[in-house]
Amino acid sequence: MSRDLSYAESGYTRRPYPQPLTDRWPEGYRLVLRRESFDIPDPAAGYLRLASGILNWDLHRRSGLRVAPGTPRAAPGVEMASGIGAGPLRYYAPCRVLWADEPAVDDDGTPVPGQRAGFGYGTLRGHPERGEEGFYAELDGDGKLIFRIAAYSRPANKVIAAGDFANRAVQAFITRRYLGAAYKLASGN
Repeated sequence: MSRDLSYAESGYTRRPYPQPLTDRWPEGYRLVLRRESFDIPDPAAGYLRLASGILNWDLHRRSGLRVAPGTPRAAPGVEMASGIGAGPLRYYAPCRVLWADEPAVDDDGTPVPGQRAGFGYGTLRGHPERGEEGFYAELDGDGKLIFRIAAYSRPANKVIAAGDFANRAVQAFITRRYLGAAYKLASGN
């Protein structure tokens, strides 16, 4: 039996290329939108590496989050929990993947320009936030490689809301870590 999402306004991170990520977000949530272009020698190969790293949870792991070994590749319905902290002080935040897009490739395995791959997940009960986050590898129509994050969230309860400054700081820290990890995945490091 699957658990219900911890918020009602789901599905807003599902934005196939070329839909913009800058508008049409639900009211009453804090919004985080990040976009980074990666200038690497082979953007098409970097796109495939980045997309695979996003879908296989390597982006999360390289960002310093703990993802249980054996967690299936991101696909609709997959439940996972990423952990932050150390030892017994590790906190796991449960989520469910709502959508996932694999890269589209030509017959020779070359990715088609003008697409996004990645996934979006929503929070489950026990997560300190309520909301959704999407991770996107994008190969634009000109063949440029872009990594995007789009998230909308709010504290899950009054206790978390009282310490929201700490939640915001952790969210900003992890977002910076995602950006660094995405570059390393794309460049093959």
